[in-house]
Amino acid sequence: MRPTDQKIYLASKSARRRELLRQIGVEFELLMLRDHTPRGPEVSEAVLPNEPAKDYVARVALAKAEFAHESMLWRKLPVRPVLGADTTVVVDGRILGKPADFQEAVNMMKLLSGRTHQVMTSVAVRHLAETWQITQLSDVAFAALSDEQINSYCLTQEPYDKAGGYAIQGMAAIFIQDIAGSYSGIMGLPLYETAQLLQQAGIRTLAQSRH
Repeated sequence: MRPTDQKIYLASKSARRRELLRQIGVEFELLMLRDHTPRGPEVSEAVLPNEPAKDYVARVALAKAEFAHESMLWRKLPVRPVLGADTTVVVDGRILGKPADFQEAVNMMKLLSGRTHQVMTSVAVRHLAETWQITQLSDVAFAALSDEQINSYCLTQEPYDKAGGYAIQGMAAIFIQDIAGSYSGIMGLPLYETAQLLQQAGIRTLAQSRH
């Protein structure tokens, strides 16, 4: 069933995902998931023992979409498609989350320096009884970084709310020699794949709106 008002709910705190949805003409309202409740976060982002990175990012994205969908129903909000997403940076199978402090950010940048890593973003869209999901993978090659470059970057605020400790659309762009995959996916929402999912949920994208 096509949503009548063509809006979705975005279950994400990411300002970058909001910008990317606006870029393709998708209207949305935020349906935020809480990190702090008496029982802990509404959706845990903890990695399970021996969980592969691709399974992890897909599981968390789906959990966000499903929890937000249930929240929409509990709160008796207008029924719309719900989008959840998760992004992770992976080096040699190791998942890099958001650095908690300066030293952890430095360690992450040293790990990324002079080599290629993967960025995985999974997107899940839930509407009525159906769910659509895709996980997009990109390769990102970093130049070899000096200690001075790493320390200077980690003294900024940029690394600390980003998976892997960097933002491709920020100052870290000067470290990146090459990417293979989706630039928007590395930012946090692969737009081609997201548009396909939203179309399946009955949401018109910018390209469709001309027809």
